[in-house]
Amino acid sequence: MTATIRTNRLLALLILSALLGLSVLLESCTDRCTETYSYTYFEPVYTPLAVVRAGVKQEAPRQLQGVGKIYFKDGYLFVNQPGEGIHVIDNRNPGSPSIKSFITIPGNYDLAIRNSTLYADSYIDLVALDISNLDNVNEVARLENIFSTYNSLGYGVSAEHGVVTDWVEKKITFDESNCEGLTWQTWGGAIWGRGVVMFDASSFSAAKAIAPSNSTGIGGSMARFTINNNYLYMLDGGNIHAADISINAAPEKKSSQYVMWDIETIFPYADKLFIGARSGMHIYDLSTPENPEKLSTYSHINSCDPVVVSGNYAYVTLRSGTQCDGFTNQLEVLDISNLTSPSLIKTYPMHNPHGLGVDDPLLFICDGDAGLKIYNATDKKNIDKNLIKHYKNIHAYDAIPFNDVLMLIGENGIFQYDYSDLNDIKLLSRIQVK
Repeated sequence: MTATIRTNRLLALLILSALLGLSVLLESCTDRCTETYSYTYFEPVYTPLAVVRAGVKQEAPRQLQGVGKIYFKDGYLFVNQPGEGIHVIDNRNPGSPSIKSFITIPGNYDLAIRNSTLYADSYIDLVALDISNLDNVNEVARLENIFSTYNSLGYGVSAEHGVVTDWVEKKITFDESNCEGLTWQTWGGAIWGRGVVMFDASSFSAAKAIAPSNSTGIGGSMARFTINNNYLYMLDGGNIHAADISINAAPEKKSSQYVMWDIETIFPYADKLFIGARSGMHIYDLSTPENPEKLSTYSHINSCDPVVVSGNYAYVTLRSGTQCDGFTNQLEVLDISNLTSPSLIKTYPMHNPHGLGVDDPLLFICDGDAGLKIYNATDKKNIDKNLIKHYKNIHAYDAIPFNDVLMLIGENGIFQYDYSDLNDIKLLSRIQVK
């Protein structure tokens, strides 16, 4: 009896010991496989199209905010406030410009003007505005659903599920238990895992001279809209749309064709289009304006890429940036005398170049927070040795040189310079950005 009791006690102790051991193992597994995740992300806010389309109106002038596209026409500057609309600035005296009014256009990032009609994007629509009387600007036409993607606070968004008009910051915390392991991957600033897609808040950035009267104005090098004769050309994701605007108040879409997924900017010269992309520059012929024909592609290192052209030369700036996946900051000078086979003449290192402008022989480089650089570009192989002026105290984004006046926009505001005397370049005026 005593032996049996001892045996049972020993068995019980062994079982208890085994259970305790299993408990420790389970606890160890739990400690090893359960993780707490906390993410800050941005959740889209949708607005009905009817509300968006009823939002175009002219308002009282307001202070400039943000850095957007710049356009010049007949003594007036039209400056985009990203996502909100366009400032109308009387610049007939560039030494004393005045903000005249603000045109509210929801989801606006790009613009172009022909005659007295201003064309602007509004999320997925193209809006035509009569600006013949700048005291009474009115919408006169609209091409609905022309854009498959649109800009939402600096990010290209598909229009498939509606119009995203804002992003609200959210925070989510959750536990995940999986002894096989949990793998999270990041791509393009987004976090992917178990069917959840969130924008990482740490990488999300909101994009927080009198001219002789002519039919078409002048856009900056960062433009995604441009006009050539009676046609408006618009970049949309990887596509280019062509619209007949021979009747100003009745734009008619004529064609759409795929160029490349990474196209960013468009610049017209003579009867050609030069399209800047992260991976290269594409040249299109406009002999048949409703159907641009591709002539060639010049490939370069992956970087953000605006381009301007003068004569037989194209100037391309490459810059690093979170949306460009590149680490290159440089100016490339190309020989385009043979449009079917452009060739590199020379590369010049830069700090972080954005937009640029050319008024032969002058080349203006907006080198980000390194400021504005003005070069004599006569000798294409020695441009860096011919720096005329360097303004280091501004953050330069894009510029339009015209009639000896440089109109520049940057994070510090709009600056205008008289460069008629290269030995005495003068700052004419500045409009502060809030």
